Amino acid sequence: MPSFEDHPIVYQSFAVIDQEIGAYDLTPEAYAVVRRVIHATADFEFKDLLHFSEDAIAAATKALPTGCPIVTDVGMVAQGIRRIVGETFKNPVIAAIEQAPDQVLPGQTRTEAGVLRCAQQYPQALFVIGNAPTALLALCRQVAQGTVHPSLIVGAPVGFINVSESKQALGDLAIPRIWVAGRKGGSGVAAAIVNALVILAWERGVGSG
Repeated sequence: MPSFEDHPIVYQSFAVIDQEIGAYDLTPEAYAVVRRVIHATADFEFKDLLHFSEDAIAAATKALPTGCPIVTDVGMVAQGIRRIVGETFKNPVIAAIEQAPDQVLPGQTRTEAGVLRCAQQYPQALFVIGNAPTALLALCRQVAQGTVHPSLIVGAPVGFINVSESKQALGDLAIPRIWVAGRKGGSGVAAAIVNALVILAWERGVGSG
């Protein structure tokens, strides 16, 4: 059995979050994701910033046990999810920036180029963007054109330029998606979302087995 919460401080932290979070309108599964993000950030604003399409969690918990690839934009997000993935479904975890070609198009970031290459290779992967809004925008364009069909997109880039716009583009798509509204996000947030989804998928499988 994987050791998801093997330290008492984790249980204590979750108890504090449960006591302090206040009123919320979330399903138990969505709350499990939000709570893990708050645990990673100590920021209760994520209760209101984190958004889920109606089918997001069901899509993720269906796809993850199949071993579908998980494509992250940068290595920090990949590093944040590899332990739990390794203890459960053994999904390949690919950092897109490491797949970028040596030469990218003018005006294109390496992360964007890497995500586009991964989208061609793994069109039904679970994509996780924690840093690069350019990569998220490019991926959303591919989805809108019907060239890729991700199992889920997690959109949590952080910053000031094109960040809110990229998340809005994701929110407008008709695919399973989870996104953080506004400027907040980052590698830790993106990894926390995926880790929560992996745990939910594992617990669902154990419960139904």
